[in-house]
Amino acid sequence: MLLSTWSRLCCRAASSRGQRTLSLFSSPGASNWSKVVSDAEKIVGYPTSFMSLRCLLSDELSNVAMHVRKLVGTQHPLLSTARGFVYDSKNNLQMRGVIVLLISKAAGPSHAASDLLAQDMVSGIYPSQRNLAEITELIHTAFLVHRGIVNLREWTVSDGPLKDMQFGNKMAVLSGDFLLANACTGLAQLNNTKVVELISSAIGDLVQGIYNENSNNTEENGLTDGVDVETWEEQTFLSHGALLAKSCQAAMELAKHDKESQRLAYKYGRHLSLGHKLNSDLQPFVKSGVGELLSFSLDAAPVVFHRQIVGQERWHQQLQQAKTLRNQLDYSKLLAVVKSEKGMSSAVDLCRYHGNKALEAIQAFPSSEARSALENIASTVSKF
Repeated sequence: MLLSTWSRLCCRAASSRGQRTLSLFSSPGASNWSKVVSDAEKIVGYPTSFMSLRCLLSDELSNVAMHVRKLVGTQHPLLSTARGFVYDSKNNLQMRGVIVLLISKAAGPSHAASDLLAQDMVSGIYPSQRNLAEITELIHTAFLVHRGIVNLREWTVSDGPLKDMQFGNKMAVLSGDFLLANACTGLAQLNNTKVVELISSAIGDLVQGIYNENSNNTEENGLTDGVDVETWEEQTFLSHGALLAKSCQAAMELAKHDKESQRLAYKYGRHLSLGHKLNSDLQPFVKSGVGELLSFSLDAAPVVFHRQIVGQERWHQQLQQAKTLRNQLDYSKLLAVVKSEKGMSSAVDLCRYHGNKALEAIQAFPSSEARSALENIASTVSKF
């Protein structure tokens, strides 16, 4: 029921033409971020880009890959999504998994885990925690695949044959469902009721987040009231932070750590993911070059702050002034307008706030190489 609802919502939330290209693996400051995550991967034992290799090499997904080849030559997002899993030179793919593994190692075994065998640990991490990291990535990957569904009402001949685009949508739904089903099977095999409850609620949060994005979508005309900063933060947590935060908490539960450790792990995941999203939203504003072709969401954090600061009436006037003769938005003009006020600096401040909160949460864990890696990751999301 939840799975089909998720697919249906993704279909309804298929983006408009101006925003069809999905930033699937966005990450702050690509070069710095890549180094920090690569260093972290060495600490937890292996590159997390191979975390779901067992699933990706299964017969079922091999058949899917063969069918996806039919989309070559079209503009269907599923094709670029598939390419991203194979090779992405600018970003590390599975950030969530490596953080779950790092926080598992940073916390170490608990005093209450007498029935868990220390000799089963690899690089200081229990097998169940590694399985959890893989499950987290499978859920996130399913989410990305489902988000690649195209709104066929906006299909044009340049996108490719209509039958191929319809086929691509079917493949996106079925492939995402397959990944999510595998994640749910692995979740049940952990044999921990609380962990099942935590991760299941995170899937529910993702569904709610998609629904909220669809309900508050301002991309088509830009003249709706949108959301305020507080609501933006709550909704962003559902779609971008809940899975990581609850997976970090679940990792503590699997090692039988106390409630305080679970709370701190959750806090780290929550603030890190919000800081990461803010950093990602800020990238077009802090790295825009002269003459560069720009496009950003009207629900990006700097825009939300700007809209709240100047008020709806003035915001609507600015939108109208930024439109071209063809009634299209000139994003360069709009970016300059947002940068002229305090919306951008307010978003930067909020990003640094969440980065500092993540750092604060991780300080309670014993000093170690894993904790240092988590600190580096939290510091990196606050840099521009």
